[in-house]
Amino acid sequence: MNTVEIIRKKRNNKILTNEEIIGLISWYTEGKIPDYQFSAFLMAAYIQGMNKEETAAMTRAMLFSGKIMDLSIFTGAKVDKHSTGGVGDKTSLIIAPIVAAAGIFVPMISGRGLGHTGGTLDKLEAIPGFRTDLSLKELKSVLKKCGAVLVGQTSEIAPADKLIYSLRDVTATVESIPLITSSIMSKKLAEGIDGLVLDVKTGSGAFMRETKDAVRLAESLINTAVAFDKKVIAFITDMNQPLGTHIGNWLEIVETVKILKGEVANDLYELSTVLAGAMIFLGDKAASLDEGKELAIRLINNGKAFEKFLKIVKAQNGDISYLENLEKYPQPKFKEEIQISGSGYLKKIDNYEIGMAASMLGAGRMTKEDIIDPKAGIIFTAKLGNKINDGDVIGEIFSDDKYRLADAKKRILNALVLDNRKPAKTVLIKRVMLGKNK
Repeated sequence: MNTVEIIRKKRNNKILTNEEIIGLISWYTEGKIPDYQFSAFLMAAYIQGMNKEETAAMTRAMLFSGKIMDLSIFTGAKVDKHSTGGVGDKTSLIIAPIVAAAGIFVPMISGRGLGHTGGTLDKLEAIPGFRTDLSLKELKSVLKKCGAVLVGQTSEIAPADKLIYSLRDVTATVESIPLITSSIMSKKLAEGIDGLVLDVKTGSGAFMRETKDAVRLAESLINTAVAFDKKVIAFITDMNQPLGTHIGNWLEIVETVKILKGEVANDLYELSTVLAGAMIFLGDKAASLDEGKELAIRLINNGKAFEKFLKIVKAQNGDISYLENLEKYPQPKFKEEIQISGSGYLKKIDNYEIGMAASMLGAGRMTKEDIIDPKAGIIFTAKLGNKINDGDVIGEIFSDDKYRLADAKKRILNALVLDNRKPAKTVLIKRVMLGKNK
């Protein structure tokens, strides 16, 4: 095989063979192809696209560039969830203990936040002592003891993905559905799972702003999961407003605790129980999605979900006293109310701007090197369709840097649109898509 010929073939919109794709990925991972040639391939794939067989081949090559977790000692079903990310999306923290409490193993490899979206690992590390950098031996130990484990990607898991993503980031080839699919699925398949629930976000706070693009991504992810004989269900969900009310790392832990203790029943609660129910269904602990959701709700109501969360946190070295007494956590130095001018119905929220405001306060990163303030963030109580009166307080902002408050508040208020007419009700779950093997 010749690298230039493979690039030319894809540039000319020809279909690549499995051998060509696997060879190209292997050569690049081994350092046998320079960045400039692989960049040319990425741009050709971005412009011309890849069919589902090519996407599966690329996923396979990236998957086998590293180790696949051998979880054969765990005799029960192993199911995970992947979200494409958004503002206030803390469902992973809620779902993992619920599903583990249902008797299903959840080996969850998560990521960090960047830009307007938060990262599961950053949220967990807001809990004093919590470790996300477990070795494979430690991971299996926690999984055996608790039924769930939440960790970061190790250098042994799909190393080709890390190399390729870094190159995509600087060559304007991030927004390619086949490349996104192979990146996501190579990491998820490396977990050794039997089933996967996908939460593909759409809206102003999502990576895929248009529903049609979210559906295309979901279809690609489903096709790839089916190609690897995995059970899969995808949900297209709304990200035109923050999910729940708390945005920021410790704040999202607070809301997680309240959901798991059954103290809050909002859109976050609804989506979390639906996604957990789907995982329970894929893990054969329920006969339908509805039955799975009902079991998820029961596990919250009987206290088993929160009990499991404490067990997982403790097993990963987290100090559970902060979860048992939320007031114990250090408070931010500065806070300020968000007071709105004008009256009307809340017609639109630019959710990207809400996420960026949280990052400005210190809750997120603009570069990978930025240091996060776990206490910083936003409590945003307004929801689309709410009737707003002049002077209403719709939330609070928190930071250890008082000079960040004014700009963040301005950004939040500029992201809101009021209207005299009440808008149509927001649909949280827009579509459910089942893989043909389920």
